[in-house]
Amino acid sequence: MCGIIGVSNHPEASRLAYLGLYALQHRGQESAGIVSIDEAGVARTHRGMGLVSDVFSEGVMDSFEGSTAIGHTRYSTAGSSILANSQPVLVRYRSGTLALAHNGNLTNAAELRRELVDGGSIFQSTMDSEILVHLIARAKQRDPADQVREALGRVEGAYSLVITVNQVMFAIVDPRGFRPLLLGKVGDAPVVASESCALDIVGARAICELEPGTVLRIEGGKIDYLEPLPPQAPKHCVFELVYFSRPDSLIFGESVDQYRRALGRRLAKEHPAPGCDCVFSVPDSSNAAALGFSEQSGIPLEHALIRNHYVGRTFIHPVQAGRDAKVKIKYNAVREVVAGRKVVMVDDSIVRGTTSRGLVAMIRQAGATEVHFRVASPPIVGPCYYGIDTPTREELIAATHSVEEIAAYLGVESLGYLSLEGMVESSAGDPTRFCHACFSTHYPTPVPSDSAKLRFESKPARAQKA
Repeated sequence: MCGIIGVSNHPEASRLAYLGLYALQHRGQESAGIVSIDEAGVARTHRGMGLVSDVFSEGVMDSFEGSTAIGHTRYSTAGSSILANSQPVLVRYRSGTLALAHNGNLTNAAELRRELVDGGSIFQSTMDSEILVHLIARAKQRDPADQVREALGRVEGAYSLVITVNQVMFAIVDPRGFRPLLLGKVGDAPVVASESCALDIVGARAICELEPGTVLRIEGGKIDYLEPLPPQAPKHCVFELVYFSRPDSLIFGESVDQYRRALGRRLAKEHPAPGCDCVFSVPDSSNAAALGFSEQSGIPLEHALIRNHYVGRTFIHPVQAGRDAKVKIKYNAVREVVAGRKVVMVDDSIVRGTTSRGLVAMIRQAGATEVHFRVASPPIVGPCYYGIDTPTREELIAATHSVEEIAAYLGVESLGYLSLEGMVESSAGDPTRFCHACFSTHYPTPVPSDSAKLRFESKPARAQKA
């Protein structure tokens, strides 16, 4: 899961991209980068490991020139967390300067990379996004738009893309629309971004969300809708709404905040907690769900966990040891709220269970007499192949344990998960449009032959078997 932004036809394009990356920081904290392109097609880039505030200084921003820029914040799902795997990717090829920022995962990456390596391609990184660059560069077509289309005809899986070839920008969403991408304008300058909150911070007025299969060509202030990619049944990632996206965003045609409130109300109906004294969230991504649970149940909402906002999102930390350490310094219980009380703890999801177990222990130590855990999504029982870092079934506690066993592991009096039907029916739109494979194991694409995150690092690609 990553955050991407592109700006065209604006004299301060790189600074708008920089601001937009701040709004998309929650989508990736491992690295950040910007590529700017001037009117002569000369590209300047800066990438670095860490947060946007760590990577970009005033001096760096002053070095950027040009009216076109794209930016990226990375959360690794293919390839390790190293500078070589940061984006945007920048190369020169026969049509000029090519820059690419990708959000998603290619499910046939292993086969494509093996084919490209066997054909003589030399890779500089171990991320699947670089495969797209090689496919574009090797395309037989002469026009860049046709080169991009030829390359996309080879790939399968999830991709929202911002690509520049010299000063021409392309914004593309895969035919199933796994990941969001929105279009707005600052004056006459088109802006595309992963979420509407990034449009808000740069002062852009929203125009539309790109539909699955959309291919935009943007040059100057002109936006052309090119022939869409071959259609597939839409499969928006429901986990975007459940957890990843910011609550102030509008994605997939609805308010993230309102959807999460609806999840909480439905959860209270399916798994009430009579006799409890208060309900509270695991901040911040479950705040709205806890509010909905309180509204429906009548149980007062309290702030029982205080989050240290100087610590990043623990789920998207790439190493388990890092996640464990961050949990201990990320939250603190308000003893005066929970001591001597029966409490309902609401979280958006349980992935591995380690964070939840630590939080329950913290609430117990603060004096709660009973802890009832409510989850505003179903049990996660399958790995995601489309951009979320759950590549193996063994990492998922619900894939190998019953609800009763998970409750015992967490140390709670009761545990209730929202049903799959409750999750999709909480949407204001068509409930059939979602990808919920991580909850149902109903995958909309063929399962990858090799889905290991570090599959391109352990051994040469040509030696890997399909």
